Amino acid sequence: VFRYFNSLDRSKEVVLRQDLHVMRDAIDKFYSDTGKYPSELNELVEKRYLRAIPVDPLTESAATWVAVPPPRDGGGVYDVRSGSPEQAKDGTLYEAW
Repeated sequence: VFRYFNSLDRSKEVVLRQDLHVMRDAIDKFYSDTGKYPSELNELVEKRYLRAIPVDPLTESAATWVAVPPPRDGGGVYDVRSGSPEQAKDGTLYEAW
């Protein structure tokens, strides 16, 4: 049973890493095309950079992603992080990925 739950946790981490990579890539492409960051994550869907906002595998909700504003002007979505306060297997916090 322990092995099952351990592999389940690891698979959630893999999915989280992939989702973050895809969303960050879409944000970068949006910025490259428009010269500005999207005002919210849903704008990536509206402009067809993403088909849908993925579900965070840890919180099991697409609404818990944390949008990080750009360091300088503070407008838009510069980065995205998981809304989970939990700790990963490597000891880091998911919200810091």
